[in-house]
Amino acid sequence: MKNDKKSIIGWIGVFITLTLSSIWAYWGAIENFHEGWYSTSIWENLFMLFFQYLLFTIIFVSLAVIILKWKKIGLILHFIVAAVSVWFFSGASFSVIGLMIVIPIIALGLVYYYGEPKPKKWTYRLLITVPLIIILVISIPQGIKVSQRINDNDFGMRIVQGNGVTLAWAPRGPGWPDKGTSWDEAQKICKYLSEDGTAIMEKEQNIWRLPSVDEAVRSMMLHGQNAGGVWDPVEEKAIYERTPDKETPLWDVRSKVIYYWTADTSIQDERQTYIIVYHGGIYDKRKIDGQSYLSFRAVKEVDKEE
Repeated sequence: MKNDKKSIIGWIGVFITLTLSSIWAYWGAIENFHEGWYSTSIWENLFMLFFQYLLFTIIFVSLAVIILKWKKIGLILHFIVAAVSVWFFSGASFSVIGLMIVIPIIALGLVYYYGEPKPKKWTYRLLITVPLIIILVISIPQGIKVSQRINDNDFGMRIVQGNGVTLAWAPRGPGWPDKGTSWDEAQKICKYLSEDGTAIMEKEQNIWRLPSVDEAVRSMMLHGQNAGGVWDPVEEKAIYERTPDKETPLWDVRSKVIYYWTADTSIQDERQTYIIVYHGGIYDKRKIDGQSYLSFRAVKEVDKEE
């Protein structure tokens, strides 16, 4: 009877580990190809995959395998990893660091220490193969999709004819920075941007601006063709005939930036404005934000001679 209880407790631990490692595997595999996998180096991309996006999957599985083999060492490692997580993610919310990482790690350490799932060979198989299958099922099609992105390496000024909209999009430089920029900073840069979009002038030029949500949606492209986007301001939703992707001429495949600011303030909160994702999605974002993946690309009207 005692052995049966220990086995049940042990399998509860296995179930919890599988749940958490699978969630992190699912999230990591998706995020890896959503905001990652932009480097020209395959090794850098793989490094980010394993040590950024799949890190917690690896940690949960590794801790479980170790404590099943060496209980005391494994329990100590659980507490060490929990303590390091608190320090490393000190700025994260409790719902993330506490409920998803620290508490589960400590609880699992105790469960495995007092439990003993049998047969053990099946615990090892499940702990390793289930997250691996999830990662492969998501990563293989996403990897194929990313490999098919159009990149013509032309990062100069581009004239883009959208769905009823024609705009000039700024060249790489101050009007299209490859770094995080707040909304106010983006607006200011646009005002002082030179006519060719390559320099910031001393006086306001008022030639360039941020695109409106409607313009951005109508300009989105897929494989060199307009995606047929339409912005519904009532539903606050963008609808496309074809889902856009992170491709030239509007996006840089090799950039961290996956969101652009638009000129339109959110109708829900004046402190927020709309951003557009490379896949065409529209979301609210605080104007003061400026993460490395959030930037802008200035636009201007197209002269007849252009």
